[in-house]
Amino acid sequence: MASGSPYSSIYERCVIKSFKNNGSLHRVWLENWQVPRRLLHPLHAEEAMWVFVNDHTGIREADGKEWVSRVPAVSFFIPGEWFNVVALLEDKGIRYYCNVASPPYRYADVLTYIDYDLDVVRLPDGASYELDRDEYVRHKEEYRYNPNVQRHAEAGLRRLQERIAAHGPPFDDAEVRRYYADWKAYFTGKGDYEQA
Repeated sequence: MASGSPYSSIYERCVIKSFKNNGSLHRVWLENWQVPRRLLHPLHAEEAMWVFVNDHTGIREADGKEWVSRVPAVSFFIPGEWFNVVALLEDKGIRYYCNVASPPYRYADVLTYIDYDLDVVRLPDGASYELDRDEYVRHKEEYRYNPNVQRHAEAGLRRLQERIAAHGPPFDDAEVRRYYADWKAYFTGKGDYEQA
């Protein structure tokens, strides 16, 4: 399968870029590895999810400052959905940081999306909270979100909250841990991952 394909049979490196509605760069995650389709959980494959793993990856902010993430993460992007989910594997458990965002777009080894400010965090104890409504209200004026974008963003937020409440995919701690463990085993040479 060609490099950069979202359906490769081996882990492929990918850069993830987040933009704001006006086209300005928001944030870049420099090294992420896409989970091969054949290793996806059946429910994730059914939705054609793009799943990425990173561990202490470099992150570049819009102002050029760079830092390294503190914990491993497994990110979930669902084509056509107006949100994405980042599962952070922290000492106290898995915290899900969810972004209301445009559907993802992939070109070769770069995945992009537009961040629409609204976020939801689901804590290891299952509690969830909406974040940054004030930022969304401010930016929808500043960046001139058109009514269609506003409808999609609010609908994406509702669908995201429904998934969280129903414990729907990808909110499954065991699967997040499996994705990370499989990726780690592959890169340390302890996994059995011959190309299909």
